[in-house]
Formats: sequence, C-alpha cells, structure tokens
Amino acid sequence: MNQESGYINRLLQGAEVEWKKLGEVAEFQNGFAFQSARFKEVGLPIIRITNIANDNVDLVDVKYFNPDDYKNANLHNYVVQKGDVLIAMSGATTGKIGYYDLIESAYLNQRVGKFIPDKEVLNNRFLYHFILTKSTFLYALAGGGAQPNLSSTMLKEKLLIPIPPLAVQEEIVTILDKFTELTTELTTELTARQKQYEYYREKLLTFEEGEVEHLYMDDERIGKFIRGKRFVKNDILSDGVPAIHYGEMYTYYGTWTDKTISFVSKDLVDKKKLRSAGRGSIIIVAAGETVEDIGKGTAWLGEKDVVIHDACFSYTTILNPKFVAYFTRTKQFHTQIKKHISSGKISAINARGLGKTKIPIPPLAEQERIVAILDKFDTLTNSISEGLPKEIELRQKQYEYYRDLLLTFPKKRKST
Repeated sequence: MNQESGYINRLLQGAEVEWKKLGEVAEFQNGFAFQSARFKEVGLPIIRITNIANDNVDLVDVKYFNPDDYKNANLHNYVVQKGDVLIAMSGATTGKIGYYDLIESAYLNQRVGKFIPDKEVLNNRFLYHFILTKSTFLYALAGGGAQPNLSSTMLKEKLLIPIPPLAVQEEIVTILDKFTELTTELTTELTARQKQYEYYREKLLTFEEGEVEHLYMDDERIGKFIRGKRFVKNDILSDGVPAIHYGEMYTYYGTWTDKTISFVSKDLVDKKKLRSAGRGSIIIVAAGETVEDIGKGTAWLGEKDVVIHDACFSYTTILNPKFVAYFTRTKQFHTQIKKHISSGKISAINARGLGKTKIPIPPLAEQERIVAILDKFDTLTNSISEGLPKEIELRQKQYEYYRDLLLTFPKKRKST
C-alpha cells in the first residue's frame, strides 16, 4: 500500500466513497447575457470570465449594470454570493475555477457558470478544491484549441466527483484551507509590498522642474534610440549570440538582466544585419496588445552585445541604466508616452514618441543612491529566488501536493 492510499484509508476509517456525475450531486447555473453596450461605471457588479483568475474571483476592471435596463429578466437566478464556486466556460480562461469570497453580491455574465451542490451530500468548498485538480481535463473537454467552449451538459455528464462522507469532506477542507490561508496571507503581504515599492519608486523618481534639470530622452546630450531588426521565433536557438525577442519583455525580463534565455546564430546576425545593444543600454519594448504593455525598459548589463527585436528600441545613454529602466516603469513615464502610442490590433510607439518623453537628470551619485534603494525593493517583490515570491511558490506547491494526496480516492463508481 502506497503512502497516498494509506493516508486516505486512515481518513476514511472504512467508509466507502462513491463517484458521482456532477449532475447527480449539483445543479449548474449558466450566466445571463448582459449587453456590453449597457455596461455602466457604477451599479450592480457583473462577473465576467476575465474576473476569474488565480483560483479566485476579483472585481478588477469590473463592469456594472442598472437593473432598470433588464426589468423583464429574472436576474435573481444569476446572483453570485460569498462561497459560490464559479467556472469560466469559454475563451482563454476556459476551465478556470474561482471561489467568490467577497461580501458584496454580484451577477453572473454569459460564459460564466455557477455550481450549486446538494448540501446533503457535497460540501461546496470540497467541490472547489477537487475541481482545481481538473483544469487540464476541463480544457480538453472544452475542445482545447483556439476556441474552447464548455457546456453545462458536458460538465454534468462527464465530470465525476468522489463523494466521501460529509464529515470526511469537511476535514479535508479544513486541512487544505489552512494551506490556502497561509498562501493568501503571503500574497496579501506581497501585494502590500508591491504597492509600497511602486509608491517609493514613483516618489524617488519624481523631481520638481526647478529641483533638477529635465530633458527629452532623445536630447543628444544624454542619449539616443536605435530600433532593432526583425527576427522570428523560429530563428531562436538554445545557444549562440544573445538575443531578446519583444514578447519576452512581458513574460521574463525585469528591470535589468545580464543574460538571455534566447539566442540566434552568428550567420543570421550577419545575413539580416541584425542590430545589437551594448552593455549599459536599456532595451525598451515598443509594441504590444495593450497601451499599458508599451514602454517597459530592461537595462542590459551583460558582457556581450545583445541582439534586439524590431519591436524594441535600444536606448544608449550617459545616465545610470538602471535609473532609466526604473523610470520607464513609473506612472509619470507612461502618462507622457500614452499620447504618442498608436492603437489598433497591436499598439505601438516609435522612436520620436519615446524621445519626446522628459526624464529627470539628478547627479550620477543621486541616481546610484535611488537605484540602490529600488534594487532592494525589487529583490523583495520580484526575485524568483529570494523574498516572498519564492515563499509563495513553495507554499502553493505544498498545497497542491496535499490537495492531490487528500483527493485521491479509489476510482469505483457505484450505480445509482
């Protein structure tokens, strides 16, 4: 007998576990087709698929509605209350599960569903923890690909759920909730530190006009922009000449780096005359799906030159490179560049637009002092190997291990 089955048997103490179809132990409510043209900035909140993330439900970028716009609709069926378990039914978040833990009631939008378990046999929180183990199955059930789509029929017929006695479900929930509470506490602390970091970053990089000189970034006295040249993902190798693809600026690189995760061949560099950035340059991303994506800078501190994509600019400057990179991540920087960004399917900015951004020019010693302070905040909030993010990652893995251990039951389904 392995560790997992032994642990479960001790927990069950001889009690049997039935496997049931979801439809046998829970009802399921699909969302209401609220009209986007009637979305309001105030009113009653609407839960959309974008509000289901990180195993939770948030009200970030929430939309609202006025009930007077839907007088003939029975909206009572679509109410979301504290303790409800929700699921995204289509789109990029298909199969994502969210636990609604807010006091304020909200309403289900179309493409979002709500589980309504039979309380006599199924604990709602037990259901939540179990379904989190089924994200891969749910995505496959939805058809995967570019347009996955779940249906309530699929869920009720295809999703099998173990039903141990309610007392066992409650004990499992108590154990798993302890792990999630610790992770939540750490995440809350990290969020607070991130906000503190952003506050001090903004404060340290803000100077009055008379306090220090402010110059346009393309002023020849301090720096110049050079745009990269195009290469595609198929050109990327595991070794060769260091290279940064623009997409990696959003997913991998922070304020500075001295090594790359991608490389290209020397032959490609020569053939396409690809452009490179030298040590001390700042790589600034110039294209993305949203306006908010544009302009983030990463100081290149590697010994070798790094090839840059044509959706990036290299900014060569006499200023401290980290000082500039931190500046590109401030609100004051983004407020200035927004008016120069062209919006469309892909948003973008050119060198002229970036160059018309003013940057404060404190003495180099002051730049270094500011960088030293922000580096400490950066380590605490963003480092993969140090600080709270690593602790949260470890706690999440610990939770997932015990979740799989506690929710592994014999796959024997009783007839009903």
